[in-house]
Amino acid sequence: MSSCAERRPRRSLIRRTAAVAAAGTAVAALLSAAPATSAAAAARDSADARTALAAPDISVANVKAHLTQLQSIATANGGNRAHGRPGYKASLDYIKGKLDAAGYTTTVQQFTSGGATGYNLIADWPGGDTSNVVFSGAHLDSVSAGPGINDNGSGSAGILETALAVARQGAKPTKHLRFAWWGAEELGMVGSRFYVNNLPSSERAKIDGYLNFDMIGSPNPGYFVYDDDPGIESVFKAFFSAKGVPTEIETEGDGRSDHAPFKNVGIPVGGLFSGADYIKTAAQAQKWGGTSGQAFDRCYHRSCDTTSNIDDTALDRNSDAIAYAVWTLGGA
Repeated sequence: MSSCAERRPRRSLIRRTAAVAAAGTAVAALLSAAPATSAAAAARDSADARTALAAPDISVANVKAHLTQLQSIATANGGNRAHGRPGYKASLDYIKGKLDAAGYTTTVQQFTSGGATGYNLIADWPGGDTSNVVFSGAHLDSVSAGPGINDNGSGSAGILETALAVARQGAKPTKHLRFAWWGAEELGMVGSRFYVNNLPSSERAKIDGYLNFDMIGSPNPGYFVYDDDPGIESVFKAFFSAKGVPTEIETEGDGRSDHAPFKNVGIPVGGLFSGADYIKTAAQAQKWGGTSGQAFDRCYHRSCDTTSNIDDTALDRNSDAIAYAVWTLGGA
């Protein structure tokens, strides 16, 4: 998350989210009403319907394996994955290779900041209505002080594993799914701003919502949900409510991450956050566990932001929440 956001009215995602749920109910009703040739066929059809409608349980082990790779890349490249440094490009190449092998259409977008070349990676899952795009993103760069495993290897790995789950399931969402890994966020959302500013207005209008994931595995975690768009917000809150995990509205990162350029041009945004250098209160520690009087992430923007700086439970819950939102909003 950068240490460094108004919106034109658009249709909320609430109605569209409700439509996805209604569609699932209708499919179940049709299956129960249709005569089956055999009990086995009926059971198989019902199982197929559930598979098509249910979001997968994202493997936290797989997410952590990506973090281990990002740590190794940083270690081999001066201890960081910062803009303009070889560790950043190596990180992008790692993620691009995974996505290419999974069947995504990937695009690398170049920009310049501070005299150095930066890169955004955009990945599109084939199919779905390209006039209705559900867009998930995370910044891939670290600060120069450290490897940036929570900030923001965690969000980058979470959306990568979600994207790979889409491919593994052979998902055929109603809407078009797009994922992005942004460069130079730590310099002031440079990469995402470049992308949005160079996106024609006709293409901006096709984005139903942008979901941002910047720090989702903080070691002393909170569970914060962006409140920018009520439809997107309600999806994340529904997920955590079903898990019995209380949430709070995200305020620490307002305007400080890659949702800001999207929000500024009127695109509905939402996302998750587990906390940075703000201090966890006693009430929050009682609600979520952890240690009051300490930062959510004591290694924020420091060299100790390594693979040891991750809370597995927060990483697991938030990765599952990403998949739930993508499947729900995308009609996967």
